[in-house]
Amino acid sequence: MSTRIISAAVALVAAIVLVALHSTILINLAVGALSVMAVYEVFKAVGYDKYKIQNIACMAFAGIDALVPFFMYRLNTLYFFSYRLYLGIFVLLMCILYLRDHKTLKYTDFFGMTGITVLLSYSFGTLIKLAQDNSLVYQVAADSRGKAQVYLIVISLAAAWLADSGAYFVGTFFNKTGREVHHPWPEISPNKTLEGLVGGVVTNGLILVITSLIFDLVNPAFKVRYIFVFCAGMAAALIGLVGDLTASMIKRQTGIKDYGKIMPGHGGVMDRFDSALLVVPFICYLASQGLLIVGTNT
Repeated sequence: MSTRIISAAVALVAAIVLVALHSTILINLAVGALSVMAVYEVFKAVGYDKYKIQNIACMAFAGIDALVPFFMYRLNTLYFFSYRLYLGIFVLLMCILYLRDHKTLKYTDFFGMTGITVLLSYSFGTLIKLAQDNSLVYQVAADSRGKAQVYLIVISLAAAWLADSGAYFVGTFFNKTGREVHHPWPEISPNKTLEGLVGGVVTNGLILVITSLIFDLVNPAFKVRYIFVFCAGMAAALIGLVGDLTASMIKRQTGIKDYGKIMPGHGGVMDRFDSALLVVPFICYLASQGLLIVGTNT
């Protein structure tokens, strides 16, 4: 437990620093590193790490996909090197490598490696979009957009990570009362209960509302749409559960306990971001539709 607490504390400090520096290239480098490690962890879990050249190509794409937005969002340059261009180059390269290694590389491996890389890169990339894309906070005054972006990052990660805490405490409470608890997914995640799920859904909505209240009081330059935020928190708890269970199923089918050891006591990048990979894009979409915050004059 002490190891888990220390690891979590170190990760929290690093996260706070990166969120504070969200407008700099440091967050692109950090998210890029996480994306690369996530690709590596999944490839290793499913046995794709034996294809060395393909691994290099996939991890290079994950890194590039995290770096390019900085030049577009912050420096307003490199527009010619658009997502469609470097995605097309990546797919073309993977096709060429598939043709070269067709005797040992199956089509399922080709589609698996390409798909995993694109999906993981896209999910991690939405963190950068929240941090640096001003189009998501265009309705907020220019001098307050940075704070609005910090808010969106915080609630997206909170929505992904804190639902489990609410589910744990509610589930533990029901266990201590001696009441019968229900385990809807005993083969995938035997410790998760239906009672804990319901508690996690409600508490996640409340946590986002409380977090939003703090931001709203500190920075009155934008207003929070509390009803939408509460509903978003509850929906995020369910969406995050899908990501969590999917990652757990992959681990069970591949016979591994954790995806990695980068965080002692917690596992790898995929062990920590399995829920966030679905929740962050969801929050990003809501933000893009103007459903979470509005300007003070809106």
